[in-house]
Amino acid sequence: MSAQTSLATFRRWTSRRPFVGSALTMVAGIEMFFSGQLDVGKIHVQVGIEGLQATVIPILLLVLGLLSMLMPVHRIFYGVIALVVAVYSLIGDNLGGFIVGMLLGAIGGVLTVAWAPQRAAATTSAPIDGVDRVDDAVEDESEDALPLVDSRP
Repeated sequence: MSAQTSLATFRRWTSRRPFVGSALTMVAGIEMFFSGQLDVGKIHVQVGIEGLQATVIPILLLVLGLLSMLMPVHRIFYGVIALVVAVYSLIGDNLGGFIVGMLLGAIGGVLTVAWAPQRAAATTSAPIDGVDRVDDAVEDESEDALPLVDSRP
């Protein structure tokens, strides 16, 4: 497979899913994870609810971004949950990954919710038998419709 063919395949795959929103949500999770783990040289154990939130919130954002990319049918659910988790990370995880991770997660969640699949193009552009069936149906309904007048006394 040539590079141009694989690039075209990748573009087709990304056009059918909320790729940008999912990627931003995953980047937010990675950024929040590394902003919470500031001790790199030695093993650092965080005890208590703060340590749990600093680990769970970034993993949750990463999983939500991955799920919304792999299952675009459920994008609205995953996007709303990612938005809520990103906003909650402001108080739960080092000011939301020093605000950068929170902004990336919020924008990623909004883009995931706002993404909509493209509609399939019509297979034929010309009407069958030279007659536009949709326009005829609308005209017929308007002629047969009863007037909207209240006849009660």
